[in-house]
Amino acid sequence: MLNWKFNGWAKYPNAAYDDAVTEKLQPLLRLPMWTPLRDGKRIVLEGGSIDVNGFGTLLTTEECLLGDVQARNQGLGRSDLEDVFRRYLGITNTLWLRNGIAGDDTHGHVDDLARFTARNTVVIASEEDPDEVNYEPLRENIALLREMKTEDSGWLRVETLPMPEPVFFEGQRLPASYANFYIANHLILAPTFNDSNDRIALNKLAELFPTRKIVGIGATDLVLGLGTLHCMTQQQPA
Repeated sequence: MLNWKFNGWAKYPNAAYDDAVTEKLQPLLRLPMWTPLRDGKRIVLEGGSIDVNGFGTLLTTEECLLGDVQARNQGLGRSDLEDVFRRYLGITNTLWLRNGIAGDDTHGHVDDLARFTARNTVVIASEEDPDEVNYEPLRENIALLREMKTEDSGWLRVETLPMPEPVFFEGQRLPASYANFYIANHLILAPTFNDSNDRIALNKLAELFPTRKIVGIGATDLVLGLGTLHCMTQQQPA
């Protein structure tokens, strides 16, 4: 067990009980536990802020882990965090994208933006409307991905998912994204938004996960909580 610090996405002050969960679970599960540290301080890390290919490559965003807004680990830079990833996660290759999608109150979680679907394949959200706020940031991230390599120096295969039409509630932009899917052993749970792009997104995921059943889950109400399927889950190894 890794006892990362949780500070409410550096935004919500009532995270102390959440942060205590791992230490409370440890004696019940009787599993060894390590607390990731750097310069004597616990490291803040959230499941949605990273995605990995299982072979040593990690995907994240500068906005989330290096930005001054909602700063997780003040004083730590890119090389510091890459060393933390190496020591505690076995990561040898960290890929840094820039900014996450609009409406994400975690300030840049990668699980709304881009995900590994295989060792050398990343699927990333793409916006076709030049007038949409996500258009330029997503174009920049796609261009960055196409220049990136895996841990064995192989080029990434970059695939795209459409973005749904923007979803708002009482004037607030919500982080609706098909990239927030959940990978299970034999299926993929994918958020849908009663949108014409739902079928395109599900078909793309079926292409990328040919051995898994693709199940669309209506997430128009779920995204009111500022996240959908991957945000509300955490895979647990068998």
